[in-house]
Amino acid sequence: MARPVTNSAFEGLLRAAGYGNAHAAFARQLNHTGRNEGAWRYDAASVYWWLRGRRPGDHVQAAMIETLARKLGRSVAATELGFGSVDSIGMCAYPASVDGAIDTAEQVWTRLAKNLSPCAVGVFDSGKALEAALGWRYDLPDKTVSRSGRQQVTSTDVQSLYALAEHFTDLDRRHGSSSPRTRAVMADFLVRQVAPMLRGTYTHAVGRELMRAVATLSGQLAFMSYDAGEHAIAQHHVTLGLRLAKAADDRLFGAHLLANLATQAVFLGHAREAARLVEAAIDGAGRAPAAVLARLHATAATAYGQSGERRACQLALVKAERALGQTGTDPGPSWVGYFTPAHLAGAALRCLGDLHLYTQALRHGPEALILSSRNTRTRALHTALIAMTHARAGDTDAACDWASKLGQHAAGVQSARVQQRVRELTRALGAQQASPQVNEALHALAALPAAIQSETGARQVR
Repeated sequence: MARPVTNSAFEGLLRAAGYGNAHAAFARQLNHTGRNEGAWRYDAASVYWWLRGRRPGDHVQAAMIETLARKLGRSVAATELGFGSVDSIGMCAYPASVDGAIDTAEQVWTRLAKNLSPCAVGVFDSGKALEAALGWRYDLPDKTVSRSGRQQVTSTDVQSLYALAEHFTDLDRRHGSSSPRTRAVMADFLVRQVAPMLRGTYTHAVGRELMRAVATLSGQLAFMSYDAGEHAIAQHHVTLGLRLAKAADDRLFGAHLLANLATQAVFLGHAREAARLVEAAIDGAGRAPAAVLARLHATAATAYGQSGERRACQLALVKAERALGQTGTDPGPSWVGYFTPAHLAGAALRCLGDLHLYTQALRHGPEALILSSRNTRTRALHTALIAMTHARAGDTDAACDWASKLGQHAAGVQSARVQQRVRELTRALGAQQASPQVNEALHALAALPAAIQSETGARQVR
């Protein structure tokens, strides 16, 4: 039985334009109007759901306005469509359905591809982050994710998306993410190639794999946005990734994304919320492979360290170290292969330093730098962290030595996070400007490339 129409304003416009009983014709005209946005595949079923409360993206509404205005011979205001005001990107609501996630994904990708969501718009919303964690953890699984559209999607098509994700991950680790062009290029690919795949034809099995692949891409774009200091857009993408991971029935990758959200919360000073997020991730991961557990417990340690919970922090570190020691026989999925002893050492350096246990923290310094040559940004972050820990411990000479090394490691890295570490270190050393060695270190920090110094990296919180 058909559901009742809830958007009477949109229904009235369709009737006035002669589309009252011709929804398929309206959809065809809409696809034609939006042809520059990519291969749209809206049909009569799309119109059915728009009339019953589903909200299309801003770019689709703009095409609707153009299509209806041409037919009516007059201008059409966005408010006449009846879809309500645009939610802020910062709201980051967890989509209730797979279709809702697809609609929202297309909207946010389009905005990013067109640079409509600068880092100044929206802030990280810890309340929405916790809601997303609850939705991911406790909502019922999707019974099916099969779909019938115009474009046939195969397993081979899906595998190409994983290759793309690996490419952008490698670029991110080598050079950082503060170049807006890189993220815009990735978003444009998602709009033109991936969105039509999500609206295509696929079986339940292929659909699950497609959702997992797109969750991987969304998670990578989220992390890149976080590294660039665009915290609202990062949160929105990781929330989308969570919903798609749920649709893929991949609890491990969902837990990984939730831990990324916790990492972002720690960076922004939401320590208690971060702890709750990563606790939900650990709970949802269940009997996970050792490598996944190592990463999750390391993230928990950083959250506990920032909130001053010494016992919980040290216990989480012990669990992470124990799990990492078991990865030889329990390596886990390929995406967690990045997490090495150096990454755990960096987490220990961070959280023990937050607890003012500087001697213990610095014991992890040497191992934190045993990184692959591809991990350029992580090396810069860990070097800055070592310098900062020495400064906090009162060892100005060592802090200056490491500050000088930071200039070498940070060259060519575009990262708001690296820039934030540089600012913190500069402030810590600034009180000792009378020292020639400090002046030399400050000069080295000031001489870092413009890419490091110019990014805002605003620590926006709500």
